[in-house]
Amino acid sequence: NREHLAKKGIFSMNWISAPGSGKTAMLERLIMDYSSQLPVFVIEGDQQTDNDSQRIQKAGAKAMQINTGAACHLDAEMIHQALHHADLEGSRLLVIENIGNMVCPTAYDLGEDLKVALVSCPEGEDKPIKYPDLIMVSDALLINKIDLIPYLDFNLDHCIELAKKVNPKVEIFPVSAKTGEGVKEFFDWICQKAGI
Repeated sequence: NREHLAKKGIFSMNWISAPGSGKTAMLERLIMDYSSQLPVFVIEGDQQTDNDSQRIQKAGAKAMQINTGAACHLDAEMIHQALHHADLEGSRLLVIENIGNMVCPTAYDLGEDLKVALVSCPEGEDKPIKYPDLIMVSDALLINKIDLIPYLDFNLDHCIELAKKVNPKVEIFPVSAKTGEGVKEFFDWICQKAGI
């Protein structure tokens, strides 16, 4: 998968989080604000429905849905099959939105260039130490829904501190998919990593 994407000049990311952390909403925000600069193709992983791929297409990007049934993660063979049916023409970035699960997907290399973890403020500031494997394998951590912090018992600095204890090298981006806060910094980081 990695070789296939490299030949096409496509940079790839595997996004992993719990259900409801805002992966799809963050992708919608990135697509609506920045896809003219960095055309995106999205592979959506869910047990059932094509709701998320419909949302991505409505936001303005090409998308393909993978439904796994009882499986709790995507694997490299699923991505391999999807890539050979995907219209990647014109795309520079592939985002694989993994199934909502903070445990199983961390052990699988899908052929991506890097992994991105997401947590959201309503989930609690201790998520990085409760699910350390995800933080350890991730290149970046998005702390989403920071617009809700005034209404929550959530200490952003403490969440960042805990994540850095687990993985001192992880890049951390406090963001809000709803307001767009922090998303430009994350987008600039993607461009830097992709060499764009």
